[in-house]
Amino acid sequence: MTITQPDLSVFETLESEVRSYCRGWPTVFDRAQGSRMYDEDGHEYLDFFAGAGSLNYGHNNPVLKRALIDYLERDGVVHGLDMSTSAKRAFLESFQNIILRPRDLPYKVMFPGPTGTNAVESALKLARKVKGRESIVSFTNAFHGMSLGSLAVTGNAFKRAGAGIPLVHGTPMPFDNYLDGQTPDFIWFERLLEDQGSGLNQPAAVIVETVQGEGGINVARAEWLRKLADVCERWDMLLIVDDIQMGCGRTGAFFSFEEAGITPDIVTVSKSISGYGMPMSLCLFKPELDVWEPGEHNGTFRGNNPAFVTAAAALETYWTDGSAMEKQTRARGEQVEQALTAIVDENRAEIKEFRGRGLVWGIEFLDKDRASAVAKRAFELGLLIETSGPEGEVVKLLPALTITPDELDEGLRTLARAVRETA
Repeated sequence: MTITQPDLSVFETLESEVRSYCRGWPTVFDRAQGSRMYDEDGHEYLDFFAGAGSLNYGHNNPVLKRALIDYLERDGVVHGLDMSTSAKRAFLESFQNIILRPRDLPYKVMFPGPTGTNAVESALKLARKVKGRESIVSFTNAFHGMSLGSLAVTGNAFKRAGAGIPLVHGTPMPFDNYLDGQTPDFIWFERLLEDQGSGLNQPAAVIVETVQGEGGINVARAEWLRKLADVCERWDMLLIVDDIQMGCGRTGAFFSFEEAGITPDIVTVSKSISGYGMPMSLCLFKPELDVWEPGEHNGTFRGNNPAFVTAAAALETYWTDGSAMEKQTRARGEQVEQALTAIVDENRAEIKEFRGRGLVWGIEFLDKDRASAVAKRAFELGLLIETSGPEGEVVKLLPALTITPDELDEGLRTLARAVRETA
């Protein structure tokens, strides 16, 4: 693909140096549909990024777009804080009937603010309020958001350093297979809990991702998650599952923890819950944990009514028969797995391993700079992929769940070429 130098002057002179994704994809995007994005010069890019997991149903999904346009054209309420609106009622009823009841999940629903980190902050605050304790346990290579409470339970040193102050009241423990299977699961954690001299304050809660996306596509085994739930129950700690990136069908089932057969005390959801890429987040918790006083946790933009509209439309379109969506995602995942197996076979001396579930996958390179080179070459070839892991050593694949088999095959062929051409 031949790419003319785009006019980036206003971004470079006016916008903060903090910008990041645009540095890896130096073009000006103009429109998008499905799994394709187009820049101002008409160049086409196949999207294996999906808004960092916010676009599980693709860009400008026509069904969701129609629902949104109809709502706006009739002057439906856009900004409603936590007022009762018809759009919120429709979403809550759809969420209850399509998602919660069929899974026998008793959760109350809280709208904490527009972003994932808002959901995490509310979950941490609620756990501390319920248990009357400050300490939260998280896991190595975790990522839970960029606000201070979320950073305190995030593992990445670079992101933590941006806080500028000590990040306290969080204790990291080894994630599944962090110690390469050399020690039994949770032996260190439980030893600290039972030893009065360990220095570990009794935690209020444990927060975990079932698949660590930003941490490098580290996949927790179902057995490990069940053991964690058991540890939490025996030691009077709440279990918080951060399903912000891996929920809404990313791993197959609507919630990523379903495969493990556990019921977390608190679940955080965001990114693709709106279905259309609009800001929206949920904090779900068991009814007995609903100890909030009215207004004790609030936010100006916690009632994004256009997002409620597209969220309800997404649930009704894709999850009324959830088994069909789950089956499709798993089939696409098998297609990815086969292609990555071939890439690894062709590049055994350079790739440590690949791993994933559903439609989230990663390739870890032995040369930690190689992943960035592959992502750069993929962009030149018309494929959008990002890197993850503590040192950016993992190429991360996060295509839309609605991507077609042909589009998926096209992107995987491009990825294989990018790996080959950066050797």
